[in-house]
Parts: sequence; C-alpha cells; structure tokens
Amino acid sequence: MNHEITHLKVEDDADGQRLDRWLKKKLPKTPYALIQKMLRTGQVRVDGKRAKAETRLESGQDVRLPPAEKKTEKLTFRAQKGDKEFLESITLFDDGKLLILNKPFGLAVQGGPNITRHIDGMLAELINLKGVQPRLVHRLDRDTSGILVCGRSLAMTRDMGDIFVNRDIKKIYWAIVSPAPPQDKGEINGALIKGTQGNRKEAMVIDNENGKASKTMYRVIERTPDNDAAFIAFWPRTGRMHQIRIHTADILGCPIIGDEKYDCNGSIIDKYDLNGRLHLHAARLMFRHPGTGEIMDIRAPLADDLQDTWKKLGFNASYDDDPFADIIPKDLKPVKF
Repeated sequence: MNHEITHLKVEDDADGQRLDRWLKKKLPKTPYALIQKMLRTGQVRVDGKRAKAETRLESGQDVRLPPAEKKTEKLTFRAQKGDKEFLESITLFDDGKLLILNKPFGLAVQGGPNITRHIDGMLAELINLKGVQPRLVHRLDRDTSGILVCGRSLAMTRDMGDIFVNRDIKKIYWAIVSPAPPQDKGEINGALIKGTQGNRKEAMVIDNENGKASKTMYRVIERTPDNDAAFIAFWPRTGRMHQIRIHTADILGCPIIGDEKYDCNGSIIDKYDLNGRLHLHAARLMFRHPGTGEIMDIRAPLADDLQDTWKKLGFNASYDDDPFADIIPKDLKPVKF
C-alpha cells in the first residue's frame, strides 16, 4: 500500500484528455466515486493547482496524487457537522411516518468494508421527540442514485417492508445503456447468485440452476440515431442484488454506462464526452401509503451530472410518463396507480 504522495507526468498522447478519464486509466483499481472525491476535495493537483474533473490536460503537466487510503480492520461511522442539513436537502417526502430521500451517487446506504460514511449512520441525526430513529426499508447500491425509503417507526418500517416483499409497488429505474437493445420492450429473466466470473469479484452471476429467480421488465424510451446508446426504463419485479445491472449486461447485452463491474464499454464515454459514473437512477416509486391509504407517486429528479449525459445524448431528462402503465402483472395486487 503506497502512503506517499505521487507525481505523474501527462503523456503526449493524453494531451486534451479530461482529467477524470485520465485518472481512471491510471488508477484502474480505484472506484470512480473515490476519484471524484479526491478531485472535489482538492487532493489532486495539476501543476500545483486544484483541478476539476472536466479539466483538459496538457502534455508535460505534473499531476499530484494523494497517498492511498490506509485500510483498517474495523471502521466506524463518523458523524460530520451538517449531516442533518444534508439529509433535509435530499428529502423528497416526510410526513412524520415515512421519510423518502433522493440518495446521491457514491454515498453508501449502510456500512461495510472501508465505508465510514453512510445514510444509515446519518439517520441518527433525525431522531424524533420520542427518541425514535428512522430505519431503512430497503437498499440501493452505492453508485446507484435515487429514491430511498425509510420508516419513522418500527411499525411503518415493517409495513413498508411487507409492501416491497409482496411486490405491491411499482419501482421504476432510469438508465442509459450501450449499445441500444434491438427490441423496444421486453422481459428479462435470469436467476442470480453471488459468485465470481472472469475478472468480476464479489459480483452476481447468472445461474439458472442454483440462483434465485429474477425478473426485470424494460421499455426503451429514446435511442441515439446510430443505436450506440439508449435511455431505458426498468421495472424490477424482484429485488436481487445488482439485478438490473447484470440483466442488462449479460442477458440483454447492453451494459449500463459507467458500470465497471459489469463490463461497460468505455468507448461510449469518450465518444460523447460523458462522466464515468454509473448511469442508473431510481427515478419513481408508486405504492399505497400504509398509514393513510393514499396512493403515493414519488419522483426523484436527475442529478446535474446525469442531466448532462441526457442532454449530450439528446434525451429528455424531464420525461414524465409511466411506460409500464398498460401492464398489470399477475403477482401485483389490484392497486390502480
């Protein structure tokens, strides 16, 4: 593990390249979210000056890299000033019973190896007058942004959990994949299990004999003229780990842009000058409120970096239809969304 400051010289053939792209190639084992953090906090310097992700490099420039983060056996959550205000700034809905957030890219939902900052830890800042802390109802991958539901009581958390388990809910994810799939709509079926495949470690793999049955429905919303990318809406009918990501990559043959774990082709990022984050967003959630019986329709707007990609590809970032309105699956209770 390197704990020294590193200086690298920009090669002639890297002249004009974006700094974040160059860093991804130089640091292949470093998560893109960590590269963004290093840039955002000024740990990376170009010719001694702070630089942004979109900075264009020039041949011969000196790039300073911070020491590699030291791994520890046990990491604990460290509260930071402003955690409460941050949660309030990403709140989509809060009626004192349900708390629904628009989780940003790169922020973990729960603790784990090398994770000291996560939503679950921050929720302690929202303890109510009765001393009750909001609880997570479900999870999102660290690099997936969008709707995250929490219960403000044990009973509400349990009731919402039942809704998720019983599939009496409509979860719509937005993603940009490359290339575009041949069909405009369809259903992806492939049983999933944790495993290792090729260079993938700690990933999910397709295993129709030993895995858990998994189903994802999709609709293509828009395509680029040459079909090298598509804006797709997904409705996962089951909730397996990395389900949409591996279903698109290994069955549909169209990995999500920025998905390093499941073999995204980086050429699409260079072609359109896109950022390298995972382009997967939990955009919309429809369900019946367990406490009031009201039909809820929660929408999470795209973050600025995703809006930039939608714009560059000519897609409508304000798309507001339900592409699955005509579908009533057999396992969905008769709720009219």
